[in-house]
Amino acid sequence: MIAEIEKYIEIQNNIDQILKDSPFKISYIIEKTGIKKPTFFKKMKEKRFTSEELLSIAKVMEPVYRDETHEEILESLKRAEEDIENGRTISHQELMKQARARLEQRKNEGRI
Repeated sequence: MIAEIEKYIEIQNNIDQILKDSPFKISYIIEKTGIKKPTFFKKMKEKRFTSEELLSIAKVMEPVYRDETHEEILESLKRAEEDIENGRTISHQELMKQARARLEQRKNEGRI
């Protein structure tokens, strides 16, 4: 538990740099979290986001965030292994093509 608390403190102390280094525009994060712009910038400057606000920001910055249990993760890994064994895979080139297309779509939507 100590490690988690220390990580939380580290995030709180470095939130301004974390947000600046993010591939997302601050305006997008503000819009998605619902925190008013002046309040957001004041909290970012003072590094005083609540834990709920930090969670909200994290969910915007990590859209694949899930609340999976240990068993669900293991089941997902098992399905992935079965996909590999049964040839349900794509090449690295195809993966990169799809990733570039998603990136371009996000750029066009103003999300990055």
